[in-house]
Amino acid sequence: MSFLARRATAAAPSLSRAFSVSARREISKITVVGNLAATPEVKATSTGREVVEYAVASSSGPRDNRHTSWFRISAFLEQGPRRDFLTSLPKGATVYVEGDAIMNSYNDSEGKPRTALNIYQRTIEVLRRPAPTEPPT
Repeated sequence: MSFLARRATAAAPSLSRAFSVSARREISKITVVGNLAATPEVKATSTGREVVEYAVASSSGPRDNRHTSWFRISAFLEQGPRRDFLTSLPKGATVYVEGDAIMNSYNDSEGKPRTALNIYQRTIEVLRRPAPTEPPT
């Protein structure tokens, strides 16, 4: 087989992924850096499993034309120190969140088609806690 023929067959796409031995996954990753909109809350799902839900606000653009994007994030954490830490974070804390992003389509109560970005937290890191405010005297 000639060099060009070997090169053409080597460049042809194949079903196997030579660079990885892990299973192929159809998951999108997302990183969000911003401020907590409120203290994270523990809520129960319809199946009875508990989930920690919170929102992160991330701003971009010049000061005079700033745009804020809001991201709703869910974390499935078992009861323990990790969940206690997350639910103790105050509103305004700056966080770095990595998670899985999944787009869902649905019809709202009026029958209009909608889409929603669901983010499932993998990791969270606190970059800054808000300065404590002193009670008025």
